[in-house]
Amino acid sequence: MTKSETFSLLPVNQFDHFYRGGDRIGALRHGPGGPQRPEEWLGSTTERFGQSPAGLSTLADGRLLRDAIEADPQMWLGSAHIERYGSSVEVLVKLLDLGQRLPVHLHPNRAFAKEHLGLAHGKTEAWYVLDAPPGARVGVGFAEQMSLEQVRTWVGNRDSAALLAALRTREVKPGDAMLVPAGLPHTVQDGVFVLELQEPTDLSILLEWADFAVDGEKDGHLDLGFDIALQAVDLAAVSDSDLDRLVVPAEQLQGSGLHSVFPAQADPYFRAQRLNAQIEPVAVDAGFAIVLVLEGHGSLTSRDDAIDVRRGDVVLVPHGIGDWVCGAGLVAVACRPPAAEATGTAR
Repeated sequence: MTKSETFSLLPVNQFDHFYRGGDRIGALRHGPGGPQRPEEWLGSTTERFGQSPAGLSTLADGRLLRDAIEADPQMWLGSAHIERYGSSVEVLVKLLDLGQRLPVHLHPNRAFAKEHLGLAHGKTEAWYVLDAPPGARVGVGFAEQMSLEQVRTWVGNRDSAALLAALRTREVKPGDAMLVPAGLPHTVQDGVFVLELQEPTDLSILLEWADFAVDGEKDGHLDLGFDIALQAVDLAAVSDSDLDRLVVPAEQLQGSGLHSVFPAQADPYFRAQRLNAQIEPVAVDAGFAIVLVLEGHGSLTSRDDAIDVRRGDVVLVPHGIGDWVCGAGLVAVACRPPAAEATGTAR
């Protein structure tokens, strides 16, 4: 076993952003907290848009994870992954702790990102809710078919009230999981705390920005201008039943063992597995993973390695470590790239 073929605890990678929050990240991760650090990027090989090298995760030995993977992609990712995706990790994992409502915004899909930004990935994302106030709601997609002219008018008039009123909303609670396909305008209520998985980009288009510490006129359109950026908006009506298909309720994820967190439509983009080892250990197949420990104190073990972990730890698992086990007493989420054989699209 080489030095790299081991479990690795990740240092905190929390930083300032244009919206408030972050104290629950600090409490969970024993990091700096808020008041204006609402995100932590976990095991990130992705740079913040226009702010390189911000966003990249550093290993405990000081190396950037991105550089370590480029130096030995076979060990980190495995041959099947490399054959399909190259040395791209294919997933960005975040903690988002909202101290204010997220502005209504959206992320471009892969076709738009390729045509206008020269990128292979858009930003389909998904949330696993760690905490939320009673009755908390998210807005995802327009409740009625919209025209581009209408959306352009709302953005130009800074009409936040109209944008919010036009969204389809849904209540969320701790333990729920939800897929948000690229293109859908969305917002998340103040007080919600999520583990987010997404494609490995930092691409956001703002539709409103009043009361946020950002100049949306300058920074809200990916340097494309709003005439082009708004072409990324999914204008289709989203029904309650459409949202039902994007949600996995908490009740389906609470049993012992390993449970896929997100609906099957997420599989071409990323995977998350909830590991409930409170009663007995849970076996996990080999493959690159970023593991967030949610509850308990115990160990992760492989054939040749073991690491002691507790609530709030984030552990990097390389493919080369082989199959591994989440030890008794722990609850964790393993965040993973799409399978090498994944097919299909999210919507």
